[in-house]
Formats: sequence, C-alpha cells, structure tokens
Amino acid sequence: MKHARIRLPGEADIHAVLVNDDHSVQLADGRRVAEEAVEWLPPAEGTVFALGLNYADHAAELAFKAPTEPLVFLKSPATLTGHRQVSVRPDNIIYMHYECELVVIIGKTAKNVSREQAMDYVAGYSVCNDYAVRDYLENYYRPNLRVKNRDTLTPIGPWWVDRDDVANPASLTLRTWVNGELRQQGNTRDMVFDIPYLIAYLSSFMTLSPGDMIATGTPEGLADVLPGDELIVEVEGVGRLVNHIVSEAQYADRQAQTV
Repeated sequence: MKHARIRLPGEADIHAVLVNDDHSVQLADGRRVAEEAVEWLPPAEGTVFALGLNYADHAAELAFKAPTEPLVFLKSPATLTGHRQVSVRPDNIIYMHYECELVVIIGKTAKNVSREQAMDYVAGYSVCNDYAVRDYLENYYRPNLRVKNRDTLTPIGPWWVDRDDVANPASLTLRTWVNGELRQQGNTRDMVFDIPYLIAYLSSFMTLSPGDMIATGTPEGLADVLPGDELIVEVEGVGRLVNHIVSEAQYADRQAQTV
C-alpha cells in the first residue's frame, strides 16, 4: 500500500491519502483525484536524518575514504519539497548535483533498539533526491549546511510504501535520469552502513519517532544540473520522483504568481 500527503488546488488543507495503482489518490471522503491534479507534499512530517558518504564508490568519486562511523546530518523543513515540484539552483555557483536515495520511514518510537530488532521499527520506504551544492564542500568533518540544506533542494516522495511490500530493501536498484538520459545507477546492497545498523546506531543516543525519515545515501555517478533540467530519481519497488531545476529568478516569478 502507498501512502501520501497532498493538497488540492486552491485549498489550504493537507490530506493524508492512499495512492492507487494508476497513481491517482483516494481521499478519506471517497473522492479519487488524478496524479497531475494534486500538489504532492513530503510523505511524512518527522525529522529527516541524512547520511553522507554511505556508499564507498560515492566517497571515492569525491576523493574521500568511506567513513568508519555513520556521517549523519539533519534537514530543516524549508529544504523539503515534494513530487513534481521545483528545486532552485542558486545563482553564482559552479557545481550542483543530484543524489538518488532510499528513505526509511520510522513507524514507532525507537530507543536503544538492537540491530536484530531494528527492522520492526520501520513503517516503510520512500525516495529522495538529496541535491548538493558542491562549491562549499571542504571535507566531510565540517558542518555542510550550505552544501546540503538549501531551500527546496530535498524533494521526497511521491509516497511511502509499506515495509512488507518491499521484499528486500538491502537489494534495490537506484537510478537517476537527467532529461531522459540515465546518469546514475547503483544498488542498496553497496551501503557502507545498512538500515538495521543505522536504526540501532541513531537510537543508541537519541529517540527516533514515528514519521522520522532516514535518507540512506547515494551511489556514484554524479553530474551538474542546470535550470530547465528534468530530474527523475527511482528506487526499485518503491517509487519514481520527478522534479525540475529552476533559477532564483524563475522561482521568484513562480512565487509571485501564487500570491
């Protein structure tokens, strides 16, 4: 089963919906609305944890060694957006790239959870594109908010899929297309720290809550993106997330039209 959060045109209310096989959504009052007729929001509302360098091949392409302990950072609300939304490439930068990632949705409160019990705390899975502005990356020990926490640069969705509907999250293909061309491909089997390890690690020093999301890192295969580009990131058996890159001026124009 697929679960999503959406808004209907001209309405302020947010609806928690189920998603049908044709990607239309089913509202609680029985209405069925086409995929293109809704505003897709991030599918959960908890804290977003994100992993840096959690694929050894990605660390190598950035000339880093794979970390020996999970490198985790947080995402603030303004950086999150949904399916079919836009992401802003900042002016006067040199290199901004996509990152296709599997997202784990936490289903119940987790504190001091063992690796063996960790998967019992997973509600399901989603997809994100964790864009990075590489101009400001110095080394992975330093806080990298300017790299990873820009407004609109973390689309998540379109939905999350129940845990039991994904047979083996440790072997899922990840793919990214830029303007229809396949540019990135990897597999979750190549994570440095797998999902049970990450849940056990985080819950050993803090409480994870229902709705929290863990973006689990990206494989190698990165390239610069520019205003006008269409990005599609896909995780096998979970979903396909579409968004477009705009300039700061284009984004300002879009915002002015919605006032």
